[in-house]
Amino acid sequence: MKPEDFFQALWEQFRYVAPQAQKIQSLFLDLGETISNDHVAFRTFNKDGFGLDALTVVFENIGYQIYDSYVFPDKHIKAHALRIASEPEHPKIFISELVCEKLSDRAQAIIEGLTSKYSSKLSLESLLGTYPFHKPTFEQYSIVANENEYAAWLITMGYQANHFTLSVNALQSLNSIEDVITLLDKNNYALNTVGGLIKGDPEDLLVQVATLADKINFEFSDGTKKLVPSCFYEFAQRFKDSSGILFQGFIPANASAIFESTNRNQFTKRV
Repeated sequence: MKPEDFFQALWEQFRYVAPQAQKIQSLFLDLGETISNDHVAFRTFNKDGFGLDALTVVFENIGYQIYDSYVFPDKHIKAHALRIASEPEHPKIFISELVCEKLSDRAQAIIEGLTSKYSSKLSLESLLGTYPFHKPTFEQYSIVANENEYAAWLITMGYQANHFTLSVNALQSLNSIEDVITLLDKNNYALNTVGGLIKGDPEDLLVQVATLADKINFEFSDGTKKLVPSCFYEFAQRFKDSSGILFQGFIPANASAIFESTNRNQFTKRV
């Protein structure tokens, strides 16, 4: 599968679980803008054959290469940033991995039980909305979520894009992240305020804004149906460094705050 075909299929699946993303894109298209994706993010557990390294290999097979790595000790997460340096029109990839051994024995046991049926190798097709787990009971979900929201998201959403990110740099009529916020606010989109509405400063060479995740109705294995966080949309504006090169990396403090767009307690902030 070619990168462009993969991202098109990924978007078609993503907009189903994050309908706000399609509506937001329409706002920009109505202004005559061309949409350019800065990056797409994926989440996984550090399970053999399905962790950070396995997902990295999937993208290396279509030309991506790691160009930076990050650690988030407070969230027990590791991550890689990947890109095709010779083809900047393709989005960067941000893959993160939860280190399950950092969780309590109880949470680890639940996750181990839910992920025990992994069988086939990961592929690009696996990332198009695959749910490879045993479904948790609502009690299991609550236990995991109360300890780690990232893990709770994974055991309900499975393998799919966690978020797409619109490149503010590619816009013509909106010149800054502040202009984007004004448009979103005017149209009543709830934004992630963890760490501030705008994550980062121009001095960091990257500023970001994220919506709060949409919600989907998930049926747990015990028959309980509850709304759970699905996926969200992000916006990134990059700046040039002292040598005139546009910054391509990520800022850990920004990313740490953006992870929280899928936290359950953010639901109360939605308009």
